[in-house]
Amino acid sequence: MIFETDPVCHMQVMPETAAARYDYNGKTYYFCNPRCLERFKANPEHFLVPLKLEIRDSKSEISDVIYTCPMHPDVRQVGPGVCPKCGMALEAETATIQEEANPELADMTRRFWIAAGLSIPVLVLGMSEMFPLIQLILATPVVLWAGWPLFQRAWASVVNRSPNMFTLIGMGTGTAYIYSAIAVFLPSPSGRGQGEGLHTLPVYFEAASVITALVLLGQVLELRARSRTGAAIKSLLGLAPKTARRLLPNGSEEEVSLNEVHIGDTLRIRPGEKVPVDGVVLEGQSSVDESMISGEPIPVEKIAGDRVIGGTINATGGLIIRADRLGKDTLLSQIVGMVSQAQRSRAPIQRLADVISSYFVPAVVVAAIITFIVWWSAGPEPRLSHSLLNAVAVLIIACPCALGLATPMSIMVGVGRGAAAGVLIKNAEALEVMEKVDTLVVDKTGTLTEGKPSVAAILTAPGFDESEVLRLAASIEQGSEHPMAGAIVRAAAERNLRPVAARGFRSVTGKGVMGEIEERMVVLGNMKAFDQRAIDLASLHDRADKLREQGQTVVFLAVDGKPAGAIGVADPIKTSTAEAIRALHDEGLRIVMVTGDSRRTAQVVSGRLEIDEVMAEVLPQDKGEIVKRLQKEGRTVAMAGDGINDAPALAQANVGIAMGTGTDIAMQSAGIILIKGDLRGIVRARALSCATMRNVRQNLFLAFVYNMLGIPIAAGVLYPVFGLLLSPMIASAAMTFSSVSVITNALRLRKIPLLSG
Repeated sequence: MIFETDPVCHMQVMPETAAARYDYNGKTYYFCNPRCLERFKANPEHFLVPLKLEIRDSKSEISDVIYTCPMHPDVRQVGPGVCPKCGMALEAETATIQEEANPELADMTRRFWIAAGLSIPVLVLGMSEMFPLIQLILATPVVLWAGWPLFQRAWASVVNRSPNMFTLIGMGTGTAYIYSAIAVFLPSPSGRGQGEGLHTLPVYFEAASVITALVLLGQVLELRARSRTGAAIKSLLGLAPKTARRLLPNGSEEEVSLNEVHIGDTLRIRPGEKVPVDGVVLEGQSSVDESMISGEPIPVEKIAGDRVIGGTINATGGLIIRADRLGKDTLLSQIVGMVSQAQRSRAPIQRLADVISSYFVPAVVVAAIITFIVWWSAGPEPRLSHSLLNAVAVLIIACPCALGLATPMSIMVGVGRGAAAGVLIKNAEALEVMEKVDTLVVDKTGTLTEGKPSVAAILTAPGFDESEVLRLAASIEQGSEHPMAGAIVRAAAERNLRPVAARGFRSVTGKGVMGEIEERMVVLGNMKAFDQRAIDLASLHDRADKLREQGQTVVFLAVDGKPAGAIGVADPIKTSTAEAIRALHDEGLRIVMVTGDSRRTAQVVSGRLEIDEVMAEVLPQDKGEIVKRLQKEGRTVAMAGDGINDAPALAQANVGIAMGTGTDIAMQSAGIILIKGDLRGIVRARALSCATMRNVRQNLFLAFVYNMLGIPIAAGVLYPVFGLLLSPMIASAAMTFSSVSVITNALRLRKIPLLSG
């Protein structure tokens, strides 16, 4: 039997039974549902080319570091460079703990200061219209050396047929400089030479020089602001300590670098120290501050057997832990990787900006040509001067840099803010769609409840006692990974009951398990399993109903076709669940609980939490169909779950939300992961989504309005009424300000309030 892996939700599917298939780059991919196919077709590289992210300090040497463009994530290359599509400097995908020198920023800063120093005398001479030859000498290094990277990017945009802001800048400054250089050497109408300072043809070296200096200033400010959008990753990386205290067999301890720690090592953590790696507490008791990972301010009590997370802070007592996960496998490293990948993903709203930009630059060039023609044919004298200056002003002020930055800058900052609050956004699409969600489908076990069930009651049929029922149940459940199975096995161990091996173990999804124990056929499961086998449970039915009324989940046990007993398992509701559901109701969301548990137990839980709709006794494979039905009703659905059986529904939902305490496959299928694993994280995620998308719309509005107002003013529409013209230098300053304002607005997201724990 051959299986393929769905590249979106990572579920295994058989090619002959797959819901959809799609050919991409010479390979056929198979999908478990059409929703996965839609997500894949929208951005195949996001699912096929995982970003290579390594955590390193500033002293490490990493070869073959991959660089990518924040505006065009599909542009990836080894080593630094410039994006051929938008001209922006590429950024390293490798995260570093300490701040590294930015060669692009250093180069642009150096070019700006030299350009500014030479542009000032050019501007002074240009205002007096004297000494054009000296202006040429001073302006040439500004335009041709300091501005050379701008012309390189402009040429790359032409070669790659991807017009962008540098196309317009190159055309504007190049036109002003070339015209002026030619004008210097043309004979004046009076026959006198430029050496006498009386050359009559106008030159525009001051415009070309000052525009170049201002554009370089904009690049410097933009690079500095963009570096601040990565503050979230750097702050996360800074959580990791550099050393650990390893216990030696003789009882002594040594301080070693994290690189020297191995899985299985025993480490000591003193009060006030950071937990070096992910591990399990072996000895000691303490409270650990996990707020930097989960966003919850209240310290978590840790005792032997509890897990600890690398980067968190041990507050009060001493702990001895066993190292379980190191390096890239730690939760902190995985968070950093997810945040970095999400920051470079593209939100659907970005496609609008991309489409507009693809038509915008050619339209601006046409507008500049029309401006030149109109001023040349109908403008006042000197017509050539007015025509050239206004056309250049149109080219410069209309640079679409702000439009291109509007979405990615907000996404980068918003994703980082979510990580600091325990909400991991895996892709920008999930962040955008989350604010539109009107229906939340939730699993019960592990989502609404603690997910740590315990045996609360044991019922027996005639001929059996509690110990025998529990021992047989534990024996058959040894081979199951269901949370309820773990509760039964733990209960048997607490009573010193030793389970025995089962032969012919078989699990029937959504019904129960069975096998042969001590030459007796044992069946453990829900009512469906026993109805299918025509086993009469009348002697246990009424007592089982009373347990369900208390919110317990009941499983029945039969031996050789006869009822033997029943076990009631209680899974307490999380203390934060009621608060979270109230907050979600206040947001106007409809809450639907979908569970495989019995209807009576589900109704008890839903009644306590005031859940809007309950669907009980649902088989795992039907959860995805329920989500699909809600979508057909016109609802935008988010699905929250934590188990393997939730993965198809998580992938089918408009937004899949996985509990960080759940299974890996559930987290792979989801677009949002809640580290703490409670529903208050959904409230945070929604608040983050609303704030981020509001910020995106503000940025797009700023960019659109700026261009819609700037282009007509630069073309000279105010001249007939007010006699006002927009200098190309002022247009350049306005263009720079628009880009910086968009980035500054995006940075406000770092301070948005989210629900506190």
